[in-house]
Amino acid sequence: MTTVLVATVKPFAKVAVNGISEIVIKAGFELKMLEKYTDQNQLLEAVKDVDALIVRSDIVDENVIKAANKLKIIVRAGAGYDNIDLKASSEKGITVMNTPGQNSNAVAELTIGMLIFMNRNFFNGTAGVELRGKTMGIHAYGHVGRIIGMIAKGMGMDVFAFDPFQDKTIIENDGVKTVENVRDLYSKCQYISVNLPANSETKGSINYDLMSLMPEGATLVNPARKEIIDESSLLKMFAERNDFRYATDTAPDCEAQIKAEYAARYFATPKKMGAQTDEANINAGLAAARQIVNFIQKGDNTFRVN
Repeated sequence: MTTVLVATVKPFAKVAVNGISEIVIKAGFELKMLEKYTDQNQLLEAVKDVDALIVRSDIVDENVIKAANKLKIIVRAGAGYDNIDLKASSEKGITVMNTPGQNSNAVAELTIGMLIFMNRNFFNGTAGVELRGKTMGIHAYGHVGRIIGMIAKGMGMDVFAFDPFQDKTIIENDGVKTVENVRDLYSKCQYISVNLPANSETKGSINYDLMSLMPEGATLVNPARKEIIDESSLLKMFAERNDFRYATDTAPDCEAQIKAEYAARYFATPKKMGAQTDEANINAGLAAARQIVNFIQKGDNTFRVN
């Protein structure tokens, strides 16, 4: 019998677990749960004899892959998959998938929420700045970027986007303006959301050269991974421009220095919160279970990332 393991330090909501169980059992599979584990050795033991694995932000490194004797597929319930060793998985013939789009609305709403929070001075009672009539830049117009654009337009913002991999017609049909290159985006927009994945091409790519182009009152929002921001550039921006602000869902390594010197212009969630809604939790979990069933029963490789 095919066995599916759900291994989550941060557990799915009960309704999501119930839904995953229903999907897995209906397919004739067995479900095993490993929730709130405190030691990686517990995961190493649990993966030994399972065919499929569902994780969230849990680390699936080379050691986990080596311990998995029967594993055929890993599904990351979420969009980012840098917590999974793709090379080791591929070498062992294990398919890795993500569940793009399932957390997108949650991440987009958090992005706009952080932007409002910054603009209203952390709700500290002092006068803030409205977003209506301001310019919003979307760096990468995927699932999250598109929803950010929709919300920003609904708030009366002038929205621009840069994404060389997206059809311009799709972007413009959403009422969002396209720019020819990434420098144009940063020079035009007072507010920018960076929605890039973390990979060899994007890590450190948001640097001083780009950030320094932003107009007066610049606010950079990062709902993605910390690695895409060049931290030396970030510190330089804080030091040189008293108008620059940064809000992020993943605190940079230099956070202590930023808090000590520029606390009034910085905000980071206490832990990654982008997908932390009931709806996203449920959607991603159910999607992961369905993808495993379709892969095992039909060989469906949709959303494979390795």
